[in-house]
Amino acid sequence: MSPRLHEPDRATAAPCRALRADAERNRARLVEAARAVFAESGLDAPLEDIAERANVGIATLYRRFPTREELIAATYEAQLAVFAQTVEDALHVPDPWAGFSGCIEQLCAMQAENRGFTTLVTIALPDSTEATALRERAKSGLAALVQRAQEAGVLREDFVAEDVALILMANAGVLRATRDGAPHAWRRLVAYLLEVFRVDGGEPEPLPAAPTSMQMHRAMMACRTAQPHCPAG
Repeated sequence: MSPRLHEPDRATAAPCRALRADAERNRARLVEAARAVFAESGLDAPLEDIAERANVGIATLYRRFPTREELIAATYEAQLAVFAQTVEDALHVPDPWAGFSGCIEQLCAMQAENRGFTTLVTIALPDSTEATALRERAKSGLAALVQRAQEAGVLREDFVAEDVALILMANAGVLRATRDGAPHAWRRLVAYLLEVFRVDGGEPEPLPAAPTSMQMHRAMMACRTAQPHCPAG
């Protein structure tokens, strides 16, 4: 007679399933708490605040997310997806200028609603595979959006996709300074900027040389190093 195969002890399997379910609930609570705390206070918010809001111990947070970057990636993949989708939706707007300007306004509105958004899209943070793919989608979409507006003759020829990061950085400073006293002031800044970018009749004055992709990457890395001193939106 062949030896009887070992069968899992049902009394042991049930508690294991319960432990896994409890761990997943803790993870979901941590992600939801991190989303709220980062939106309120930025990505450098104390992790203890996140654990407290999730009603778990700090040790549980570190078991689920050993580094801050892993927690950021888990929390903001959905936000990055919205970012990428916003850019792609703008490409389907029939009017090239309406698509471009509407996209810029929407991205700046996302900054106003979420303090962590600026850091997410303008600072080089370690990403998950999914977050990296979403960033590439957004980057490709922005390049296409800019090209379409320029080919239609409504966006100045020297505007480049990297200028979008500069817009978001500038808007972050306004938001930081005016969020409490004049929370809608950022809209005035964005309206002024869009008027500068638009080609409407007369020949616009040339801009200073645009930063290259490598220069913008270095700037983002430097901003990450000095994050406490960098606008978080």
